[in-house]
Amino acid sequence: MDNSSKDDLLQLEKFLCFSIYSAGHAFNRVYKPLLDNLGLTYPQYLVMVTLWQEDNQSVRSIGSKLYLESSTLTPLLKRLEANGLVSRKRDPEDERSVRVSLTDAGKDLRNKAEEVPPCILEATGLDIETAKRLNRDLRTMRDQMEAGGQKV
Repeated sequence: MDNSSKDDLLQLEKFLCFSIYSAGHAFNRVYKPLLDNLGLTYPQYLVMVTLWQEDNQSVRSIGSKLYLESSTLTPLLKRLEANGLVSRKRDPEDERSVRVSLTDAGKDLRNKAEEVPPCILEATGLDIETAKRLNRDLRTMRDQMEAGGQKV
């Protein structure tokens, strides 16, 4: 491979990972004011979305769905609990496991949160079908990489 071909490999705008990384920052800038209105950070919002989908989950289950370690998740859950949105209790069937449930306030917040996704879609400038396809493709790519499909 000559030097010009090598140089082509190191152009930032050609890095898929950088496009995803910088898009993530753009998403965070759009989400911030919307989530401020809910009193949530983005990671807290993801926990709440997970619980709105299925209440009364173990910390391990939430962490698995969000790709978060319990050491990262536990402080988030403590803040959500302090804000009155969730409760945490030891699982009576397995004392090592902590279960997380929505409080009434946490359940009620869902109605207000339903305003967020349409705002995000609008900010992307994508139509719904393009957004769904992109989301599906990115999940497939993530799953492939998580499964060890990447060759190093």
